[in-house]
Amino acid sequence: MKPVPETRSTLSEGADLVKQRGLSGKVVIVSHSSRYENDNMAHTMREVARRAGVSLATVSRVLNNTQYISEETRRRVLDAVREFNYFKNVHARRLATGRSDLFGLVISEIANPFFPEIIRGYQAMAWNRGFDVLICNTEYDRERTKAVMRKLRESDVRGVAIVTSSVDRIMASELTAAGIPLVFCNSDPAGKLVGNICIEYEHGINKAIQHVVDLGHRRSAVIAGPADNRTAVTIKNALVYGLTARGLKPVCVLESNYRVDAGAAAVREVLSRPEIPTIVFCGNDLIAMGAMTALEESGVRVPEDVSVIGIDDIFFAFLARPPLTTISVPREQLGVKAFEALDRMLNLKRHKGSNYTLETDLVVRKSTAPARLQSLKVNS
Repeated sequence: MKPVPETRSTLSEGADLVKQRGLSGKVVIVSHSSRYENDNMAHTMREVARRAGVSLATVSRVLNNTQYISEETRRRVLDAVREFNYFKNVHARRLATGRSDLFGLVISEIANPFFPEIIRGYQAMAWNRGFDVLICNTEYDRERTKAVMRKLRESDVRGVAIVTSSVDRIMASELTAAGIPLVFCNSDPAGKLVGNICIEYEHGINKAIQHVVDLGHRRSAVIAGPADNRTAVTIKNALVYGLTARGLKPVCVLESNYRVDAGAAAVREVLSRPEIPTIVFCGNDLIAMGAMTALEESGVRVPEDVSVIGIDDIFFAFLARPPLTTISVPREQLGVKAFEALDRMLNLKRHKGSNYTLETDLVVRKSTAPARLQSLKVNS
């Protein structure tokens, strides 16, 4: 057998590397400095353990928050950690344990204000347990979504929460095939390696419909989210069914993307119809805020002429003018529940997921008022 060729190179930090070409033809890089780095880390951890008067295992448990440790012992370890300015070497830990400390979180659009509270809840739960979060953004693009799935697989994440309806189970199947547990939002029922969190939009929607009925509204319109988004379809169907059942069958049902300009364009189409509604239900708060802007530009007063209701209760909803009446989604709780669902799945022998439910509610602000009695004139 021919000897394996090798070449040497030096990193800027002086670490000596050996490039070895294996039988597969792939280049494997081995660092001769890794032993030094691991010895240095172990020596520092031993110093922490010696100063705190505990074992190396106890130091590891405190740093990784993996088992119960008394507050007194934890305090001594953390004091020693600060004294030695000790930091965990996550790369060495991954080599030693064969596992990463990463959990994945997949969202659709980083600029969408729906997601920050989900991220906050999810990340807080992960950090409290000594884990990090890899956030991936699909931008509603199928090819980018495929790249996201590959990235998560390559990163050897422990579990992934997918909180965008733009990713379905088929698209994420390579993760479950690799034994990585997933939690979806508003998807199919749970199974092996798959959990599901269902947001009960019907509760908040029914309260919103009762609210406008009490205000005397009889003509409604619906501007829903995208037709290829399963959550948007769920919301649209619940709105149309609920409004029709209460005698407010929508004069029109439109679809748009989840952006302010789309809401503005959709409401202009609503105003072009012969019969102008007194109440407009929107598929999310961004659509609603765009709709209110376009109504104002057309000389239509909100809420005196047309009332508007959104969904999500994003941070900007109460800053809108007028402040937006909306159906609140517990997004931070969604992030917390997603991580808890993954953590529970990982600790079960068969890794079977569970089904969870979060309830919505109505937040009444200033964008809804009693229905107008006069005909409405719209500026062209």
